[in-house]
Amino acid sequence: MASVTAVKPRRNSIELLTGVLVLVLLGLMLIAAVVGEGRKTDTTGYRLHADFSHSDGLGVGSDVRLAGITVGQVVSERVNPATFQAEVTFTVRPDIKLPTDSAAIITSDSLLGGKYIALSPGGNDSMMAADATISETQGSISLEQLLSKFIFSVTDTLTRANKDAAGGTPPAAGDAGKADLP
Repeated sequence: MASVTAVKPRRNSIELLTGVLVLVLLGLMLIAAVVGEGRKTDTTGYRLHADFSHSDGLGVGSDVRLAGITVGQVVSERVNPATFQAEVTFTVRPDIKLPTDSAAIITSDSLLGGKYIALSPGGNDSMMAADATISETQGSISLEQLLSKFIFSVTDTLTRANKDAAGGTPPAAGDAGKADLP
């Protein structure tokens, strides 16, 4: 019996040491994730600006893509108090030259994914300079807005169909009550 009690304290200390080591590693991973989050913004390249009516889901550090390839990052967002639009500043790689009639569209990675700015180059021969503003923009479309429009449309269509069915020609005298039968 004495040998069993002597082994038990050593086992408890090993389990305690393992638990503390796991907690320390989890804490270090959490710190690395929080510190690394702020380093996502890439400030290399030239800055461009764009004004959007909605920038839902877009944030500092979001990608800027051209033809599906990341060419920059969002570096700042603010609301213009005069126009009530979202002013977004982003960078574009220095080797990418955009025509002055290019467009910026906030789009979604996937149904539940994050948002990014998709650049659509125009056909103009003159190119944008640093700190230029893209005038052709399209703000983000939220999934909630699309679903509510769809549900309203379906509900409206069903209501009209029910009114048309109820306001149609009345059944003939011999057919009274047959409309209720399956």
